[in-house]
Amino acid sequence: MLAHQREPVRQRVLGAAHRLDSDPRLLAALEWARSRLPGDAAYGDPLSTGDDAVGRVAAQLAPLAATRPSVLREVGLTALQLWQAHAGLEERPSDEQVVVLFTDLAGFSDWTLEVGDDVAVCALRRVGAAVEPLVRRRGRVVKRLGDGLMAVHPSAEDAVEVALAARDAVAALDVDGHRLSLRAGVHVGTPQPLGGDYYGRDVNIAARITDAAGPGEVCVSSPTRALLDGGEFATFPLSRRRGKGVPPDITPWRVGRRPPG
Repeated sequence: MLAHQREPVRQRVLGAAHRLDSDPRLLAALEWARSRLPGDAAYGDPLSTGDDAVGRVAAQLAPLAATRPSVLREVGLTALQLWQAHAGLEERPSDEQVVVLFTDLAGFSDWTLEVGDDVAVCALRRVGAAVEPLVRRRGRVVKRLGDGLMAVHPSAEDAVEVALAARDAVAALDVDGHRLSLRAGVHVGTPQPLGGDYYGRDVNIAARITDAAGPGEVCVSSPTRALLDGGEFATFPLSRRRGKGVPPDITPWRVGRRPPG
């Protein structure tokens, strides 16, 4: 076939492919199928896609919908949704209890201004190397937050034990002649899981419980304290401060290991 004859054929093929990619019946069928398949049927929006390789692929597909409906996009996201479900990464039920742990370094911002960036970055590396293996032993790091992190754990006991061990590990560090102090907060609730992260009221409460902790302290919310009763941890009231932004129905408690015997 001559070149001038091939061009109309190419144009017809491309036109047919474009019409197929925008076919409203195919789009409706794919959307219906996605709503009934395992995994997150809304997978593909910025909140649902994490920073892993699959999330980055989904983030590349998602903008297609901003210009026009696309069968190709829906087929791709359907495949990623099924992979997500098969790999065990589908979102947990929104009413499932999760134990949220936050940590940060007390006074780190002011300290950074005094010691400079080089020492501060060295400190963050040392703290990460000391703390994150402890977290991963019993839970999962959700995200790093400057001089701290957010993690989730299967039980309140696990989260508190990790928080206390992390506090002790950081206290033992010597960073260029400086000592650091970690504080932590633990709260149990039903945050909304999405894209490998968690959102909602209970995440905010966990962060506020952390704010209530002083240097070297681990604090828990009153619902978390109820789960620790009779165990290996002792709790103490915070009479000097409640914690800015902690809801009135939640009380922060300081927690420590119960003395042997």
